[in-house]
Amino acid sequence: MEAPAITRRRRPFLAPIWLPALLGVVAVLLLLLAYRSVTTTTVVLIRHAEKALSTIDDPPLSPEGEQRSDRLAQMFGDSSGMGRLDAIYVTNTRRTQQTAAPLAARLHLTPTVVPAADVAATAARILSEHRGGTVLLLCHSNTLPQLVRELSGKQIEPIADADYSEIYVVSVPRFGGSSLLRLKY
Repeated sequence: MEAPAITRRRRPFLAPIWLPALLGVVAVLLLLLAYRSVTTTTVVLIRHAEKALSTIDDPPLSPEGEQRSDRLAQMFGDSSGMGRLDAIYVTNTRRTQQTAAPLAARLHLTPTVVPAADVAATAARILSEHRGGTVLLLCHSNTLPQLVRELSGKQIEPIADADYSEIYVVSVPRFGGSSLLRLKY
């Protein structure tokens, strides 16, 4: 007696259809993930403008400082296009807030006030809330080097009390090392 033959029912082979579709979905997801991971955050760090000589703890800007803050507004005042600022951060002192006022008015931004002494928290907040954006941070001669080190890992020289003209641009990519650029205005 002969064994019964096994009959198989053939199903259509759908791999040529669903395999490219699955690969396409995976490719789109990988491209989206790669795009999000290559963002670079740019932080522009500037010391406040010249302050008036005064005996009070929180002096206002001098006339020279007001002129410098107007120059700052001209430099960074483009409200559209490349290089546009996403946010302005100032410390809780009158001179940083007055330095940022013309620029904030020109860009229609409200500056975010942060404590002057809390360097690590300020750097972490900027990097987490503005990933891939451009932020201006107005600070002080004693905290600016600490902020540069916190954001870039690079050490800069202390800033002289009479020097109000330096701008530091820190580019912090999601992956890889950061870069630092020093300018004068």
